[in-house]
Amino acid sequence: MYSIEVNNLNKTFGNFVAVNDISFKVKAGEIFGFLGANGAGKSTTIKMLCGLLSPTGGDALVGGYSIKNQSDLVKQNIGYMSQKFSLYNDLTVEENIRFFGGVYGLEGKGLNTRMQWILKTANLIGKENLLTASLPGGIKQRLALGTAVIHKPKIVFLDEPTSGVDPISRRSFWDLINELSEEGITVLVTTHYLEEAEYCGNIILINAGKLIAEGNSKILKSKYLQNPIYEVECTNVVEAMELFDKSEIVDETSIFGNSIHIIMSDKFKNHNEIYNVLKNQSGITITKLVKITPTLEDVFIHLLEKDKK
Repeated sequence: MYSIEVNNLNKTFGNFVAVNDISFKVKAGEIFGFLGANGAGKSTTIKMLCGLLSPTGGDALVGGYSIKNQSDLVKQNIGYMSQKFSLYNDLTVEENIRFFGGVYGLEGKGLNTRMQWILKTANLIGKENLLTASLPGGIKQRLALGTAVIHKPKIVFLDEPTSGVDPISRRSFWDLINELSEEGITVLVTTHYLEEAEYCGNIILINAGKLIAEGNSKILKSKYLQNPIYEVECTNVVEAMELFDKSEIVDETSIFGNSIHIIMSDKFKNHNEIYNVLKNQSGITITKLVKITPTLEDVFIHLLEKDKK
């Protein structure tokens, strides 16, 4: 039932605790989102789950194999796509595919069949001799994902795979991730684009090495943000935000483009109180006030602020 089972996993570097006693499970064929700010412990966790880094404590089963005692078997049965390194830029498209196929023991007809699938998936048929460095970002990411699953693993780890890719290419890349999931492949993906997390069947949030929330998008929004949220568009946004921060009817504030999202406190009664906070403030005029459904970004910011206290 579960492709990944993480049990009390820890990783320390000297006195620094990078991953602090985390546990979670990932169902087979699930797209599982792993979210957190830079330095939260995401990449360290993924490296342990891929058998690239030994845990200090705890263990995890990946595809039924222990990352602590069977790391070589773990590596043979997963795919891994890193944000920083996944392809050799000085090799051609075909050379990259043949290299990664050889790493996983593919040859002959089996390798050629998988090569044709990758070329079709990345829209590179007839472009096998292009240098990989010359490819557009979105095409290169699809090629990288293709080489990561060239051996048809049942589990694939994607570490911020769409970083630096334009929105249209990101959407296309997620279409490919969904295709893999429909084929029964388990996908664990980290991303700092919170709108992408909406595509995940389940999500965990990590901060300072600790898990601080888990659930699908709907559960995260309803469970962790129960007080009303309003979006305020006004003049002198920074000054208005400072006034909201001082008000007892406001719990938290955050900037969203040219507007402010305010999470109301238990003392809040009605929206007229929001106008009253800025009443008689020179140079501040509310041009729009609307109650909104929280976004994952609202939830994320709320939980991070809560975890600091």
